[in-house]
Amino acid sequence: MKKGLELQSITKWMNTTKPVIISGPCSAETEEQTIATAKQIAATGKVHALRAGIWKPRTRPGQYEGAGDIGLQWLMAAKKETGLPVTTEVANAAHVEACLKAGVDILWVGARTTVNPFSVQEIADSLKGVDIPVMVKNPVNPDIELWIGALERLNKAGITKMAAIHRGFSSFEKGPFRNQPMWDIAIELKTRIPDLDILCDPSHISGNRDLIAFISQKALDLDMAGLMIESHINPDAAWSDAKQQVTPAVLGKIISELVVRTVSSENKSFKDTLSILREQIDHIDDEIMQKFAQRMKISEKIGQYKKENNVTILQVTRWEEIIKTRVALCKAMGLSEEFTTDLLKLIHHESIQVQTKVMNHVEARV
Repeated sequence: MKKGLELQSITKWMNTTKPVIISGPCSAETEEQTIATAKQIAATGKVHALRAGIWKPRTRPGQYEGAGDIGLQWLMAAKKETGLPVTTEVANAAHVEACLKAGVDILWVGARTTVNPFSVQEIADSLKGVDIPVMVKNPVNPDIELWIGALERLNKAGITKMAAIHRGFSSFEKGPFRNQPMWDIAIELKTRIPDLDILCDPSHISGNRDLIAFISQKALDLDMAGLMIESHINPDAAWSDAKQQVTPAVLGKIISELVVRTVSSENKSFKDTLSILREQIDHIDDEIMQKFAQRMKISEKIGQYKKENNVTILQVTRWEEIIKTRVALCKAMGLSEEFTTDLLKLIHHESIQVQTKVMNHVEARV
């Protein structure tokens, strides 16, 4: 996204301080459930906006797909009871029109919509000339350009009250999370658009209520502006995403126990010590880069030797040996197996690239 965008901070358009907390049920199921949940959430005194899904894009038919337009009435009734501004997901122009007519305060674009530029553009076109905050969840797949593209389309339509929502990415790999956090993508988004506030959706990342507190703290430690946490008056009986919702009481406890850290400190001793430590890291990074360069020079020589002896580039036995020995060594030195394996894969990939260039190089004929 180009620089110079007119983006307003979420603390400004929400009229509050960080961290901004948005909570509510995954779905508005009935008027009673929506209002009762909203009242208990408001009673915590820790939530700044109420969320609820009205139209639910489901993976397969037959699952609860939301209450539809009538759910907007329930949401607005909850707002009247609690005084909390309300937000819901929109996936097309018709949804936008219904929300604007009902008086919804904030819109968000869901992960399944962000992935489709046609749908995002339709939403953007329907919002031209409208002054309403819009939050954009990351696409289901780990594609930062799609995420940025959605933000760009809305911004070009005149939306300046914007925020991104990091809800994790779908992956074939089964792990402890419903959606892989891939924090580096959210960090890259913030690096490329410094003025853009990012909230985290720990409910969709975890898929498990027991992990919500952990993910929430991690998000704040990465200087995210706030959290969107799903809360239901009776989570186990929820019509959608039951496992990742918490009661309002548990929500209040999670928020109360969060440690909110500052971006910097005015303490001179802190600044001096941090400066020294960063200089040490810079020096070590220089040494690491030099070692990587030396390693690739050796890989180049190996590639040349393999070429002269008509030997294949990939040597599976050697690669397995490297993984086994290096992982064991790094674990002994306190480095995680995941980090070591990922790093070795990157190095191995680059080494193969270097050897491939050597293998396929054709000497110029004189």
